Amino acid sequence: MIGDALRAIGQLGDPRFRRVLLAGVGLSVALLAAFSALAVWGVNALVGPSVTLPWLGEVTWLDDAAGWTVLPITLIASVFLMVPVASAFTGLFLDRIAQAVEDRHYPGLPPARSQGWGEMIAESAGFLALVVAVNLLALVAYLLLAPFALFIFWAVNGFLLGREYAQMVALRRMDRAGAAGYRARYRARIWGLGVLMAVPLSVPILNLLVPVVGAAAFTHQFHRLTGR
Repeated sequence: MIGDALRAIGQLGDPRFRRVLLAGVGLSVALLAAFSALAVWGVNALVGPSVTLPWLGEVTWLDDAAGWTVLPITLIASVFLMVPVASAFTGLFLDRIAQAVEDRHYPGLPPARSQGWGEMIAESAGFLALVVAVNLLALVAYLLLAPFALFIFWAVNGFLLGREYAQMVALRRMDRAGAAGYRARYRARIWGLGVLMAVPLSVPILNLLVPVVGAAAFTHQFHRLTGR
């Protein structure tokens, strides 16, 4: 499992990895910037340009202070936002990463099964909805079991990311029934690698690398476990 991740990291210099990484970073930064701008605008709209406070009178800087306060909160929120971003990224770019891994480490394989844009978008949309729903439910656990919130985050999202990456990698080489059987047979190992990907996902900036490394690592795991 760790070897799969290390081999994926070792290929980050591949030009195809770099192109996908730049595209993914651009997508992630754009989404997070949009969220930050929306959050700051919302706070400013609620606070207003001026507020009258007891003893202080009219205060005109409170909206600016509230806006700047939102920024570090947004950075923390990016940990949670990167989960759906990573899932969207997977559907769009996983095939390119998996192909780059196979060309370098598993030459001679027959062409991968072709997946249409409709199938990939449907898979990504379904998984995105699942990720959002499960993480909203997990918020209750985060609040009730605050000292263990980070471990719950890793376990829950490790399961979700493992399920998604393993499914999409397997579908390149198997039909849907075969991919489901692969996930069932190696459930614990897939979850373990998913948790390994979820740990850096909780670190701002570093989490930008996770979609690319995750796609590559799960490609290595698939070929290692199936002996392809």
